[in-house]
Amino acid sequence: MKVATHHLRCTECTTVISKDEVSSNFRCPLCNGLYEVVYSWTNAAAGPDSRLPNPSALRWLWQERRSSTMPVDQSGVWRFRDLLPIVDDLEKVITLREGNTPLYDLPRCAKAAGIDWLLAKHQGMNPTGSFKDTGMTAALSVASQRGFEWVACASTGNTSAAMAAYAARAGLRSIVFIPEGKIAWGKLSQSMDYGALTIQLKTDFDGCVKILGELVKQFPIYLLNSVNPYRLEGQKTPAFELVEQMEWQVPEHVIVPGGNLANSSALAKGFAEMRELGLIPRTPKISIIQAEGANPLYRSLQENGGESFTPVVANTRATAIRIGNPASWRKAVNALRTTGGWCDQVTEQEIALAKAEIGAEGVGCEPASAVTLAGLKKLVAQGKISTEERVVLILTGHTLKDSAYTIDYHRNELFSDAEKAQLSPGEQLQHAALRKPPIVLDADPSLVLRTLESHMHQPQPA
Repeated sequence: MKVATHHLRCTECTTVISKDEVSSNFRCPLCNGLYEVVYSWTNAAAGPDSRLPNPSALRWLWQERRSSTMPVDQSGVWRFRDLLPIVDDLEKVITLREGNTPLYDLPRCAKAAGIDWLLAKHQGMNPTGSFKDTGMTAALSVASQRGFEWVACASTGNTSAAMAAYAARAGLRSIVFIPEGKIAWGKLSQSMDYGALTIQLKTDFDGCVKILGELVKQFPIYLLNSVNPYRLEGQKTPAFELVEQMEWQVPEHVIVPGGNLANSSALAKGFAEMRELGLIPRTPKISIIQAEGANPLYRSLQENGGESFTPVVANTRATAIRIGNPASWRKAVNALRTTGGWCDQVTEQEIALAKAEIGAEGVGCEPASAVTLAGLKKLVAQGKISTEERVVLILTGHTLKDSAYTIDYHRNELFSDAEKAQLSPGEQLQHAALRKPPIVLDADPSLVLRTLESHMHQPQPA
């Protein structure tokens, strides 16, 4: 008899079920809670006779796999497969060599935030340009090995791109539900290019989720939104990569954008598992930053400490986090409580400024990622993060995911006149220094030369 490698546990009522008992919408039938994947070592629940992975052996093994040419070893997710034994046949894993994303030093952004040391883990450097790839390789591999023909998701863009790509790789058929007129076209073009059946619904993201939830109950469609616990198993692996890249040193703080709120809990799970196994001595604080116009978690924490939750009508230009009724809000609250982090909100102008500052370092990210730097500034100003703390920003999406946003910003067309009027003179100067619109000139060599000379005599920004 084959021993089960994992079980699923409800994060609210703690009921434990086997992987074959889970419902099509991944909700607990007793309390409607979400599940998490649990192993023998989860929450130090293993008995004295359990065989736990050896920390030193794991570190050595994960490093050795870097020199392998096997697809599962070249993946920054499946390289850590010892801590996510969720598939039965590794040869049938669906991978696009995701993960292995860079960790960038951001000295100028650190100075702008008022701290000494700042890094960015850029998940936008994944195959389809966002952090969703790490979760999709895990969940899509499970779907493929369980014999599903159709997979589906509701999306503001990044999930649909990742799902469509991995489904195409697996030879599965995919359906994308998107809110009409509320998605960056760069992201939608990806799902179409990868062959997904794309359906635009005249509703918001949360309305798309509701429709999809009804459909998976009636048809054999595998749901690939973040309520799927296997998605989060893949999304916990950047935590492993991060400390490995820091030579197994743990930063004091990790800051994550807050949209559907699953990523923060996934990273918290990854750090917690490493601590339980003796790979790291402690876990970092995880803080979540939301856009002011899509801030249901922030409001909940301010109003009642996260004990209850009221959805909002989301409205932000950072389309990846334009979500007013996030499914994983309870998981996010738990991540904040267990790690000691905070949740804050930032304005549209603060997001745009932070995005331009990150771009000025030669890194770049989509607008939703930039809430991390904007939020860091607030946490430092509030005394919640000290100057000497080591902070890592999780940049979730590539800068080309929403190129229209960037172009509008540099042309000074992103904000209305009323929004611009709300900026202080100092803030206006900050934006003006970062904007780099194209200069239109006649094809006159002398005019071009004079223009270049005027710019060459300008001081380089610090």
